[in-house]
Amino acid sequence: MTGIIDVALRAGVAKSTASRALSGNGYVSAETRERVVRAARELAYSAHSSASSLATGRTSTIGVIMPMVDRWFFSEILLGIQHALIANGLDLGLYCAPEGSADRARMLDHALAGRRFDGIIAICLEPGAHELERLAETGLPLVSAGPFPELADTVTIDDVAAARVATEHLIELGHEDIAFLGAERREDLFNYGEGQRHEGYCLAMSAAGLSSRIRAVPTGSSIPESFETVAALLADRRHRPTAIAAVCDEAAIGAILAAQRLGIGVPSELSVIGIDDHRYAEMFSLTTIRQNPREQGAEAVRLLLARMQAPEAPLEHVTAPSTLMARQSTAAPRVVASR
Repeated sequence: MTGIIDVALRAGVAKSTASRALSGNGYVSAETRERVVRAARELAYSAHSSASSLATGRTSTIGVIMPMVDRWFFSEILLGIQHALIANGLDLGLYCAPEGSADRARMLDHALAGRRFDGIIAICLEPGAHELERLAETGLPLVSAGPFPELADTVTIDDVAAARVATEHLIELGHEDIAFLGAERREDLFNYGEGQRHEGYCLAMSAAGLSSRIRAVPTGSSIPESFETVAALLADRRHRPTAIAAVCDEAAIGAILAAQRLGIGVPSELSVIGIDDHRYAEMFSLTTIRQNPREQGAEAVRLLLARMQAPEAPLEHVTAPSTLMARQSTAAPRVVASR
């Protein structure tokens, strides 16, 4: 039976170093940790979880909490987290339930209370639900992946800036009648990130002297929900915008499909821009603001490991990069292009 000493010999390190690398209990350089994890994998070594927990006081398991897994952003960030945890010899315990659901409340009340984790990564929890506060009260190392930085280490894009840049792109093309597709910022429970993006849209419109043209078109952010909303919006010829700044790429794709269904050309009659660079964005030639959720997931793990090593260190807030990707879903409005 393979033991920790076999792993240490294969990796060329001391037994104590191998133990720290696999348990996360104590500092080990990234290069050494990778070498030990590779040796453990080659030897098919697996520490007995109960014995490891008794010896180190840790479970080598990280709790991950998120509202869903069947949407692009959440599946991508989860893959990034999983890859980084495995590379560091850690396991993942996933809890997933929609905001406001009975399952969500039970998840926090019972499931988390009954499990032991070395740390928690919370993805896109909303401040109005006070869930992050409850997680912080556990005293466990905590990282938040999402636009709510007050209580934990965080990694997120600048949602306000992303939407502002997207809207400025449309304005620079000559558009003035630009609708924001998504939720308006409200003091409810579950739309904090969307509210940040709505704020960025409003800032860009106001800076361009277009405050009177500001309008939000509330919709769910999935492709089917957006398709239904935009089909109704575009059917009204008198109030049809020349451009749509969507809260995310899925909403933008729904808008493109609705325009196509109604025979409205994109971008000749309607420009559409999103935020994300979803895996379907290139397929739809969608102009968008690119972010990389997998990298954000890996960064969340880095932040958590640092917090586990230094519980009293100041909070660290990482702004992940986002970049304008100009494709073929945006162009100058027809009246401007014909001059």
